[in-house]
Amino acid sequence: MAKPIILTVDDEEHVRNAVERDLKRHFRKEYRVIKASSGAEGLETVHRLKQRNDAIALFLVDQRMPEMSGTEFLAEAGGIYPEARKVLLTAYADTEAAISAINTVGLDHYLMKPWTPAEENLYPVLDDLISDWAATATVPYDGIRVAGTTWSAGSHAIKDFLARSQIPYQFLDIERDAEARALVEHASEATYRLPVVFFPDGSVLIEPSLTEVAAKAGLQTQATKPFYDLIIVGAGPAGLAAAVYGASEGLHTLLIERETPGGQAGTSARIENYLGFPKGVSGADLARRATAQASRFGAEILSAQEVVSIGLRDPYRVVALADESELACKALVIATGVSLRELDVPGIKAVTGAGVYYGAARTEAANYKGEHVFVIGGANSAGQGAVFLSQYADQVSMLVRGSLDKSMSRYLIDQIERRDNIDVQLGEEVVEVHGSERLEAITIRHRETGETRREPTPALFVFIGASPHTEMLGDLIELSSAGFVLTGPDLFVNGKRPAGWKPNRDPYLMETSVPGIFAAGDVRHGVMRRVASAVGQGSTAINFVHEYLKTV
Repeated sequence: MAKPIILTVDDEEHVRNAVERDLKRHFRKEYRVIKASSGAEGLETVHRLKQRNDAIALFLVDQRMPEMSGTEFLAEAGGIYPEARKVLLTAYADTEAAISAINTVGLDHYLMKPWTPAEENLYPVLDDLISDWAATATVPYDGIRVAGTTWSAGSHAIKDFLARSQIPYQFLDIERDAEARALVEHASEATYRLPVVFFPDGSVLIEPSLTEVAAKAGLQTQATKPFYDLIIVGAGPAGLAAAVYGASEGLHTLLIERETPGGQAGTSARIENYLGFPKGVSGADLARRATAQASRFGAEILSAQEVVSIGLRDPYRVVALADESELACKALVIATGVSLRELDVPGIKAVTGAGVYYGAARTEAANYKGEHVFVIGGANSAGQGAVFLSQYADQVSMLVRGSLDKSMSRYLIDQIERRDNIDVQLGEEVVEVHGSERLEAITIRHRETGETRREPTPALFVFIGASPHTEMLGDLIELSSAGFVLTGPDLFVNGKRPAGWKPNRDPYLMETSVPGIFAAGDVRHGVMRRVASAVGQGSTAINFVHEYLKTV
């Protein structure tokens, strides 16, 4: 944490310099001394320090300044830093004003000029005030702060991104915190474009993109070179495994992720059937470990950077990014995974991110302590989400169209059955959501009887199947009717290789219809969608990358 600050304000240069000299001589080991030449400059300094969340321990201000008196300055500055101690420097003629300021601005002390010798007239007074401040002051948070509203979709997106990136942050709710609201007003000139993100260096991003936040938070968002041996698109378990094996085996490797490493698995509260973790492991922790491992072997990892298209420039494969830059490589692995399918019912768009969430939304779970929340879905991700949410919510109701036995692992079913605050409602679906600024209720229909009922709830968590991330591929490679990538034997039709296939060999097991482009993980057609399977595919794909590179 940075040292707390003593701010002195005086319009007379020789007095200002003398005050600064004496303060630094006595306090410099534990405090920073900052000076300003006017009330206006002092207030601007105060606002800047507040944006950085620096602590001000004491104001030492001259009373007689043009345009803004010391008392007027302390009235405004004290509203921004109410815990800071306030001291006026006065001449004999200002004594009455100083006494009045005790009542009007909560003045702690006034000192007569000249204050020399400082050892007798200055330091004892300030030592006492600063000691009192240090004993009672709240230590300010010195990391990233996100200011917004609890029910803002934009605020949720930034919080979720930071949480999944395992970057600590503090959330400031401007609807509940007047100080946070004032901070936003000053930073955004009262336009209320939310969220507003404050960084420890004092910089501010207003309504930023994930890429802007990632870059400012220290994540890599730009490649260091234009060409790589191997580019991997997607940093879920398959992509991370491919990066670990590719980089460890000497390939100059770049991994590109449009959000945060971990993919859908990274949102899982606890994965309990992954080899080597008998007590289970959170998806975020698994992603963190794999990311560190890939980086240690030399793989570059770009976060919050989206690939918008993939093309050929033989003998190379080319990826185009959302920032209009291009990168080339010898071989390419598509590991973009899947995303939870959106629920298409009336009213849902207005409250997505404000009560309706796709996935377990770990950043929001604590907001629903003591509440009755609903989970849609019957696969493992829904079960993991329900178990996690049950630690916060008073009641979790799972709405399942079919049955759990067909789509969920037994260990999760057993956990759900042991939780008194989780109930499973089979054969039911949501047909409408209600609320304008936040979710208020849902309408549920029983699929067999057609009966409907309206249930009040502040939160709905959706896990209703997956759609592959293949939009960047266009018509370049062959996909299944459901949009998943066809590879290896699945490319053959009537025993024939895919159209346009040029090499005098069959496609490798995990190779797509374009030589040198491979696929791994959930984005592939016909695979078992489990974390262990994705990791295995990612590592196996590198074996075929090496085989391909021998031929080019």
